Order: sequence, then structure tokens, then C-alpha cells
Amino acid sequence: MEPEHRRVNGRSVLVWRTGRPWLAISSAVHGGGIGEREWVLNATVPHDYDRDDPAADVVDLAAACGLAGTGTGVLTAVDVRQEVTTTDRGVTVTATTGIGAHPTWAAGGEALAWRPGTINVVGWFPVRLTPAALVNAVATAAEAKAQALVEGGVPGTGTPTDATVLLCPATGPAEEYGGPRSVQGSRLARAVHAAVRAGLRTSPMTWSTRT
Repeated sequence: MEPEHRRVNGRSVLVWRTGRPWLAISSAVHGGGIGEREWVLNATVPHDYDRDDPAADVVDLAAACGLAGTGTGVLTAVDVRQEVTTTDRGVTVTATTGIGAHPTWAAGGEALAWRPGTINVVGWFPVRLTPAALVNAVATAAEAKAQALVEGGVPGTGTPTDATVLLCPATGPAEEYGGPRSVQGSRLARAVHAAVRAGLRTSPMTWSTRT
């Protein structure tokens, strides 16, 4: 499923309208967790964004886009019009690859502060996955993202605020595995890897080698 591009109060917003509830796993600031969702939103924030209520910001943006029901939304300092959407045998991924000046290593020992950036990944499966398989798929997406960043010469595995949203049909026979060598997980991994690698080519190379 590919996103709709909107402009809301001068901000770029990607919107997915499902038309029916989909089962989602989300680390988003709004609508996170596992449950049925009817829409997804990914919005650009300014580089000096300092709101302490990002979830409320997502709710306001959703209302402005005419979204109703239960949804989930993420934010990023990259212009979401630079999104890259890839599909691998029915699994579709949209990534907005915002690195900023300070990518980080997941196991880094430094104290982390919020800085503009954020890589957001939204993925859609054509078949239902069990909750356990969805959890596994989140790990698969993170591994594929990290692989793309390392191959792209980024000194880190992501940013402190990266978010992932994965969705699948809420009914039907369920796949039990979402790892990188499972049927659906391998397709997700290839799609995430391709989208993030392509996104790096449009992201400014501004990171510090000291991170």
C-alpha cells in the first residue's frame, strides 16, 4: 500500500487509509503497541521542533487530514516527500530516511540526547502474521535497516528516535514466523534494505564521524 501525500499547515504528511482495520505493531508516538489500526501517518517536523506532546501533534494532523478511527502516527525531521517505497513479492515498505548530524550505534555507551533525524519504516504484509511473528518482523526490519546504513557508510545503526510500523490483514490464515529467512520476513528485509539504501542517496551527508 502506497501513501497519499498531503500538506497540512505547511508541513508534509504521508497518509495511509486502510478502509478496514489492519493488525499493526507500532513503536509510534501515537497508536503504538499491537492492535487494529485504520490509518497510518508520517509527518515532517521542523528541525527546531520542541513540542513535548508529539502524540497530540499526530492527533491534530490526523484530524486535519480527515482521518477517523484508531490509527498510528510517527514524526521525522526529514521532508517526507523524499519517501522511498519498494515492494518485494507483495510486501510493501515506505521509508523516510532522516539521518541528521548524529547517527548512533545501538550499543553505544554515550549519553543520547534528542536531535533532528529519524528513520521511519512503514511496512505492509499481504497475509496475516501472528503477534509473535510481528515482533520478529520488527527485529528483521531493524537488521535490514542497519545493514543498509553500514553498507552506505553511515557510522551507526540508526538514530535515537527511529520508528517502525508494520501492518497485516486482521483475518485469514496466519504466518508464524517473521525472521529474515522466513517467507514474509525475507521479503520485508529486502524491501526495507532497498528503501533505506535508496533513501540515503537523497539524504544530506551531514553526520559527524565522532558519534
